[in-house]
Amino acid sequence: MRKVLIAGGGIGGLSAALACARAGAEVALFERHAEFSEFGAGIQLSPNVVKILYGWGLQEALAEVAAFPDRLQVRSASSGAVLGSLRLGEAMARRYGAPYLTIHRADLHKLLLAALQQQGAAALNLNRSVINFEQTETDVALQLAQDQTERGDLLVGADGGWSRIRRQLLADGTPQPTGHLAYRALISQARLPVHLRSSQVTAWLGPQMHVVQYPVRGGEALNVVAIVQGQVQGDMSHWDHSGNAAELQQRMQAACKTLHDLIQAVPDWRLWALSIRPPMRRGREQADGRVALLGDAAHPMVPYLAQGAGMAIEDAAVLARVLEEGGWFADTPDADVAARVPALLRQYAQQRWRRNARVQATAIRNGKIFHASGLLALARNAAMKIRGEGLMDQPWLYRGI
Repeated sequence: MRKVLIAGGGIGGLSAALACARAGAEVALFERHAEFSEFGAGIQLSPNVVKILYGWGLQEALAEVAAFPDRLQVRSASSGAVLGSLRLGEAMARRYGAPYLTIHRADLHKLLLAALQQQGAAALNLNRSVINFEQTETDVALQLAQDQTERGDLLVGADGGWSRIRRQLLADGTPQPTGHLAYRALISQARLPVHLRSSQVTAWLGPQMHVVQYPVRGGEALNVVAIVQGQVQGDMSHWDHSGNAAELQQRMQAACKTLHDLIQAVPDWRLWALSIRPPMRRGREQADGRVALLGDAAHPMVPYLAQGAGMAIEDAAVLARVLEEGGWFADTPDADVAARVPALLRQYAQQRWRRNARVQATAIRNGKIFHASGLLALARNAAMKIRGEGLMDQPWLYRGI
């Protein structure tokens, strides 16, 4: 059995492990923390991603924990006026073959972990920090803490934006701050006044800020993310910068009453400074030799297209598909298999980097549009009213891989 080493046990790492195990690989995954867990709150999964998860047999599990909003609505943060809307629900499922859903990040993580454990072909190693790796003509050796070494046929770096695997593979620095701060919160809908509860996705757009809200956990909770422009001091790789309600409430003083009421109703916020890399420019940023990068390790992006987790899951699916279609799991002599790995990973990179780059660039552009002011904001609002769904839909993305 061919062996895949995976650094990182987040959504991307678990997705890669599940996809490769389902295809027939032996998987050894290494997570530096003492337990599997996932930070953050909610994420949106569009049809391109949901189709993959359904293909992995997760449709029933997703139905138990996700929410299925019927509409994405865009509103003015200052006036509250509806600027445009996009039908989700059955309309999205008919158009693209799968629904649009919203889910708590931890729920998706648990779901992937459970599916991987049921698969039974993966060794899940906790509290195992990755130090470095060494490639040879026949395999790759992963150096772990306490002078432990694990050998495999290929290595997947799914260890996040500050990836050690990428640092050694490409030596191209670290993600850089965008000047945008994300305040994130999760609140029980039962704790909210009736007029603030919601079963749809709503994006509130304003000068140098926007707020996104949507249901998770079957609609029982509301995920709220407020993104403003500004800087924080300290370690940019750290999730929680002790954001507090008073600071955000001050920043939202000019918001309309409904949005102002929502911000006031949330007692606790976590603050995250957004850092990214420029859009990908070449395949080597996705794979080189026997090492493949996946998710944020390859293409950290701003969340203004809601595709960060989605692109990691797509990466995982394409990686497993390329290996399988390339005959890597076939019963052939070891020397032949060893020789094929770098070429197969180049195929993976070529199939992924341009799409990932387009998503990165589109997300950056969306941020400028979301946070527009003056004439640009007026033009944005007019375009949304005239073109409606035609402007908000993303066929090139939602059709999938």
